[in-house]
Amino acid sequence: MSDFAFTKSSYSGGNPGQDCVEVATNVPTVVAVRDSKNAAGPVLQFGDREWLAFRSAVIDGRIPTAP
Repeated sequence: MSDFAFTKSSYSGGNPGQDCVEVATNVPTVVAVRDSKNAAGPVLQFGDREWLAFRSAVIDGRIPTAP
C-alpha cells in the first residue's frame, strides 16, 4: 500500500470524538479517504475523476450532507 499523507478536514473542530474524515492527495492519480477516529481502519481509494465527480455532486447539492 502507498504511504498516504492524510490531512484532517478543515471543518473539524479538533475535539475528541468528533466525526471527521481525513483525505490524502499525495499519491498521483489516487485520493484516499479514512475516518479520523480509526486511522488504522479501512481506507477508501478513488481515482482523480471519481473524486472530482463526488466533490462536485456534494458541492452542487446532489448528495446531501449531514446536518
